[in-house]
Amino acid sequence: MANQLIECVPNFSEGRDLGVIKQITDQIETVDGVTLLDVDPGAATNRTVVTFVGEPEAVIEAAVRAARKAAELIDMSKHHGEHPRFGMMDVCPLVPIANITMDETVTHAHTLAKRLGDEVGLSIYCYENAATKEERRNLATVRAGEYEGLKKKLSDPQWKPDFGPAVFNARCGATAVSARDFLVAYNINLNTTSTRRANAIAFDIREKGRKKRTENPITGPVVKDEQGRDVWIPGSLTCVKGIGWFIEEFGIAQVSVNLTNISVTPVHIVFDETCEKARARGIRVTGSELVGLIPLQAMLDAGKYFLRKQQRSAGVSDSELIKIAVKSLGLDELYPFKPEEKIIEYAIEAGQSDNKLLVDMTLKAFVHETASESPAPGGGSIAASMGAMGAALATMVANLSSHKRGWDDRWEEFSDWAEKGKTYHDQLLRLVDEDTQAFNKIMDAFGLPNGSEEEKSARKEAVQKATKHAIDIPFRIMQAAYASMEVIKAMAELGNPNSVSDAGVGALAARSAVMGAYLNVKINAGDVDDKTWVQAMLEKAEVIQSQAITLERQILDIVHRKL
Repeated sequence: MANQLIECVPNFSEGRDLGVIKQITDQIETVDGVTLLDVDPGAATNRTVVTFVGEPEAVIEAAVRAARKAAELIDMSKHHGEHPRFGMMDVCPLVPIANITMDETVTHAHTLAKRLGDEVGLSIYCYENAATKEERRNLATVRAGEYEGLKKKLSDPQWKPDFGPAVFNARCGATAVSARDFLVAYNINLNTTSTRRANAIAFDIREKGRKKRTENPITGPVVKDEQGRDVWIPGSLTCVKGIGWFIEEFGIAQVSVNLTNISVTPVHIVFDETCEKARARGIRVTGSELVGLIPLQAMLDAGKYFLRKQQRSAGVSDSELIKIAVKSLGLDELYPFKPEEKIIEYAIEAGQSDNKLLVDMTLKAFVHETASESPAPGGGSIAASMGAMGAALATMVANLSSHKRGWDDRWEEFSDWAEKGKTYHDQLLRLVDEDTQAFNKIMDAFGLPNGSEEEKSARKEAVQKATKHAIDIPFRIMQAAYASMEVIKAMAELGNPNSVSDAGVGALAARSAVMGAYLNVKINAGDVDDKTWVQAMLEKAEVIQSQAITLERQILDIVHRKL
């Protein structure tokens, strides 16, 4: 089973003294198995957002060590900043990243909260999914009154902390611990210095909206409901929290938002909606900034969104989509946007730099590595690379057709085909390395101890499992390469006639990928004891190969008729 992975995003109430911040983050890096992804200090907010990932136990240990060091270095009684806060480690959320459920993450959050209370002496409130009481789910409610109101809050039995002492600690304040979905902290830059106007725009868009007033919408009396509660006018976007503030270091006001569910309201929608609301108030959005990290898919979705607005094909490389997203959102206005530091998947890869991938080699280096005396990469990786090339050629024809002069009304049709082709060539590129890794797992299994009967049994089981995996990978190559031929055929029939030969080459590459991968399925089949499983795999693989050969002939017939 793949390792569980969680992200921890503690916010420390120090954003100006880089020496203090480094002492805290150094503690995180003392824990084996933890990767420090991002350290994002803000002078105006006097707050630093730190992001690190790892397996749960290691992440919890790193968070406790960081909190202990922060408690030594940060004095909340002297803290001032633009951001709401009530403690030196103000919040410490855990976020499930891979192979772990939210319920499991909640359990780890409670473990972390208890350790922070017992070992560091912090007063801990649990919020969002980790909340022990429904009224504590919302962070704004938990942090209401901020540091200045904390002493009074702790004296109220209803606000007894979930963990740790119910005694006011003037140096440390309190800490909020949660388990939550991935949150994107995002600031939108305005061409104004007015905090009040930035706040008005934030109220326009945020889910909570603003209080309903009579007479004057700003100073008029607040409307009450039948139970005497304030009546609120909801904003235009769900799963969005927001306030306005002035950032002295940049000399601008910003709308600062937290996107609590980017699958509901993504970054690009928040940006465009803010642009509309700002324009209605005579203000212009000039750019934006990300605080912390963002998932790759959110950036890809943004790039596709803006390309579609331009009526351009969205079936382009990830790097191109990211570039379009960065330029469209103005993410490089205040400082350069570095994908390898700001996109979580890329940051994790950078932190695991010892993992050298075949697909990251130059073509020349890949060919030379294949030709070397090393047994891997072998036929399976080569089949996957051929399939990726075939799907890429189909994607190219789709993109050329989408931008062909005179075919403007068909741009979306070909964009859809290009996106489909990209899905296949990206999948096949991943399988290039997965096939080599599968071979290495067989070698690792054969290298296990083989002395006692127990060791022999464990070794045999590991070898069988690894061999099945080494059959499954080329079978997946066959599936992906064959599926890509649907796009290849469509481009031969419908695409730019000047590129029909490229579709033909794509068909040859895809069919070769299918047949080459099938050889790799067959060569490992004899080493698996589960003959029923093997027979089923071989029968399915034989069908795919036969279908691929037939489809290749159909595509080449189309190509030759058009040449």
